[in-house]
Amino acid sequence: MPTGLLIPGDYDDVGGFAERAESLGYDCLWTPELWGRDAFVALTMAAHRTERIDLGTAIVNVYGRSPATLAQAAATLADVADGRVRLGLGTSTAKVVEDLHGMAFDNPPRRLHETIELTKAFLGGDGRVNYEGKLFSVADFRSLDREIPVYAAALGASNRRATGRVADGWLPHNVPFDQLPEAFETIAETARQAGRDPDDITVAPYVPCAVGDDTDEAYAAIRNHLAYYVGSSDGYENAVAQSFPDLAPRIADDWREGNRDAAREAVSDEMIAQLAICGSPDDARAQFEELAGRDVVDEVIVSIPIGASDTLRDGTVAELAPNR
Repeated sequence: MPTGLLIPGDYDDVGGFAERAESLGYDCLWTPELWGRDAFVALTMAAHRTERIDLGTAIVNVYGRSPATLAQAAATLADVADGRVRLGLGTSTAKVVEDLHGMAFDNPPRRLHETIELTKAFLGGDGRVNYEGKLFSVADFRSLDREIPVYAAALGASNRRATGRVADGWLPHNVPFDQLPEAFETIAETARQAGRDPDDITVAPYVPCAVGDDTDEAYAAIRNHLAYYVGSSDGYENAVAQSFPDLAPRIADDWREGNRDAAREAVSDEMIAQLAICGSPDDARAQFEELAGRDVVDEVIVSIPIGASDTLRDGTVAELAPNR
């Protein structure tokens, strides 16, 4: 089973982290992007320090850059990294789009669909690109002749349908593990309607993981991480509510009202088992193998919880490494 690793957003030495990930056998190093660090620049640093590991964005949002800008950034990174690039795109949240980028959070599924479709057109082949959509119109620009798979981070059904129509991969986040097959079926059905083979769409959930002998620390880190995400947007809350219809709204309300401790305490062990990998090294590896063995999963991406200590972060990366 291929295994990915997400660079923690607060980790300064991106190149050193990339070198370690490659030495430990991880197949792809992914970097998030919200604010403070540019994903493409960070992965360029990683490219200069590695030789084999793939480099992916998980994710850059489809409002902050145009499809042309996304395509040329990915193509330039592919030149530096000898083609070892995966482009992960998503809609992000209203908070990020409106309050950071100063843009209207209008029709996210359509924005995701057209951005992926047009970005792939710019990247693929060696012809000219002409495109007429509802949001974007492009006339007579040459394509960049790069083979770069484009993944979508999609939670809601409309975004998942867009994924099925145009994306090469799906990056589910905070979708309860038992809900993954049903959620992917929406993607698969739409792919079939579009004349595509669902088996060609890679499913790579990125999963918060906390592994260490101090299991209290590990569980506390996961509870904080999950409470933050459930409280940060309606999309994450709704995804978790598919399996936890009573708990998810309670956690979200407490977090948004500033009752952070109450939100963390409300994250149950059952919720952790459906959304994360957590515990002692032996227990966590067993959980990882069980998730990786599910038919719907093609690659698990290890994500370190927000605010994890250096010891917990480094131990998690080592204990779940393919070359352990």
